[in-house]
Amino acid sequence: MESSSQVIFDKNSIEFVTVAAEYCGFMERCKGAERKTFVDTALKILPLLYLKASLIPECELIGEDNLEVIVTEDDYEWIRLSVADVMGAQDDYLEVFLPDMAYSETPIKKCISEDLADIYQDLKDFIGVFQSGLNVTMNDSLYICKEHFAEFWGQRLVNTMRALHDVKYNSSDDNEEPVSWGNDDFDLA
Repeated sequence: MESSSQVIFDKNSIEFVTVAAEYCGFMERCKGAERKTFVDTALKILPLLYLKASLIPECELIGEDNLEVIVTEDDYEWIRLSVADVMGAQDDYLEVFLPDMAYSETPIKKCISEDLADIYQDLKDFIGVFQSGLNVTMNDSLYICKEHFAEFWGQRLVNTMRALHDVKYNSSDDNEEPVSWGNDDFDLA
């Protein structure tokens, strides 16, 4: 029990909790934000979140109970739709780091909004359990969050950063609709 206290109150753990809570608050306040402001803020908080998650000290699962799930399907969908609304036509990006990509002849489309909502879900669940103040559940939530970072949301975070970087630096017009290349777009007469 003493080693779990050392891990959960470690400087790197506390800094991760702080950044994770800030990310969750950012996602909860994003509805109606300007795209430029949202993208600028996301491109600042996401690298910090990645850094702090990678510095979480090694820990072991010590509890026997399943941890509480805080984020409901409605909560997740509200975050996803809020981000999708802010991103508009620039929500979609092409994914290149999926195992299925090796067998695909067509690009795989992903959404910034879905990736950010996935990250939010894991972090909000983590923060909710961590706030309980019980050393065992705090330790286990930290362990699970670190494990999910390595297996799931860490890759989504860096992929989304790539897409957000493209929106910030390669977009000609924030309000521009995607170009359709169907045959009816050209007058060949």
